Amino acid sequence: MLVSVVVPCYNSEHTIAELVKLTIQEFDKMPDYSVEFVLVNDCSQDGTMDVIRRLCEEYPFVKGIRLARNFGQHNAIMAGLHYTGGEWIVGMDDDLQTHPSQLPILLNKMKEGYDLVYGFYQVRKNSFLKNLSSKFNAVTSRILLGRPKNIVSSNYWVINRLVRDEVIRYTNFNPYVDAIFYRVTNNIANVPIEHHRREYGSSNYTFRKLVKLWLAYLNFSAVPLRISAYLGILFSGAGFLGALAILIRQLIAPSEQLGWASIMCAMLLFFGFVLLALGIMGEYLGKIILSINNTPQYIIRETYNISEQGEKPDT
Repeated sequence: MLVSVVVPCYNSEHTIAELVKLTIQEFDKMPDYSVEFVLVNDCSQDGTMDVIRRLCEEYPFVKGIRLARNFGQHNAIMAGLHYTGGEWIVGMDDDLQTHPSQLPILLNKMKEGYDLVYGFYQVRKNSFLKNLSSKFNAVTSRILLGRPKNIVSSNYWVINRLVRDEVIRYTNFNPYVDAIFYRVTNNIANVPIEHHRREYGSSNYTFRKLVKLWLAYLNFSAVPLRISAYLGILFSGAGFLGALAILIRQLIAPSEQLGWASIMCAMLLFFGFVLLALGIMGEYLGKIILSINNTPQYIIRETYNISEQGEKPDT
C-alpha cells in the first residue's frame, strides 16, 4: 500500500532532510507499505527550498512544492493533499516533534478500519503558550467545530483516500483541516504516541498567529452568532428587570437620587456587549467579502517530481 506523507515546511532547513531519511527508515521496516513525500515550502526565509530540491533529486518519490508566498500551515497542507497518490495520507510537522518512529503505531490503528486516526500526546513537550493554546483549542473545537468528546486532535494524523478526496473539495481561502475532517467523518480514533522535543529553533507560531489560526474556526461554525444572540436576550431581560426595580424603588422612595456611577457601569457593560457582537459580525462579513473576491487558498510557484500535466485531480 502506498502511503503519502504531507509535510508543510517553514524555515526547516536543519530538520527536513533528517525527517525524510528517518521516515524512509521506518518504512523499510514495514514491507507492506511504500512511501511518497509531498513537501510544501510555505515561502521559508532560509534554505528550506534548496534542501527540498536536493531531496527531490535524490529520491524520485519525493515531490516538492513551492508556494508563491506564506499562506500558513493549513493552506500548505491543503496544497500538498492535492498531489497525494496514496491510499493513506499522513500529516506531519517539519520539526521532528511528530517523530517518524511513531508512524507504525498510527498505521496499525488505521488497519482497524478507521477513516481518521490522531496521534494523542500523553505528555506535550511544547512551550507554556503552545500548551495553553492547545487546551483552549481542545475546549473551543468541541463547542464550535463539533469535535467528538472522546477525540483529541493533534498535528500528527492519518486519513484514508475517502477523507482526502472530500477535503480537497474545500476551496475557501482560510481552511482548518481538522474542522473539514469532522465534516467528512465521525469514524475517528485516537492512539497514544510519544511527543518529541523540538530539535532546532523554536515554534513559528507567535501569539498573533495562534489567534489568527483560531479565528479560522468562524469559517465552520455559527455558534458565536448564536451566543451573541443569547447574550442579547439575557442583557435585554436584565435591563427590563433593572428598569422595573428602579420604577418600584422610585415609587417607594421618590426623593432618593439614582447613582451616576451605577448608570455609567450599566452603559459600559451594554455598549461593550454591542461592540463585541458587532466585532463578531464584522469578522464573518470580512470573511464573506474575501471569499466573494476569490482570495486564493494557495498559489504554487513551482513543483518538482510532478509531471507537467500535473497529478492534481479534477475537483
